[in-house]
Amino acid sequence: MSRHIFNLMVELIKEKKLSGLLKAMSDATRRSLLIQLTQHGPCRVTELAAQFDMSFNAISKHIKVLEKNALVTRATKGRTHWISADLNQIALVENWLQQLKSIWILRLDKLEAIITDKED
Repeated sequence: MSRHIFNLMVELIKEKKLSGLLKAMSDATRRSLLIQLTQHGPCRVTELAAQFDMSFNAISKHIKVLEKNALVTRATKGRTHWISADLNQIALVENWLQQLKSIWILRLDKLEAIITDKED
């Protein structure tokens, strides 16, 4: 396999991961769950569900989306399921946002140069 094809595959995997992360974080309930877990540490699923005005099953589905995208982890102790935030994947989103920011900074710098040249 050529290095170029390998790099393309790696980029495709990153893009799929990024899309999954953005989709998972696009829901307000899932963002609230992440905030709750980040601020208070690991919680039982039942404790998390009690904080929302929705069914236990609905919260479980939201947790599964977060798990699928590696934003939370689940530890089972007996019959109790503990959910913890795992924000390592957020770096992928941060990098993407940084790229967007740098593009806008370059555009604004060019605009400033154009305006400055016209004023002189």
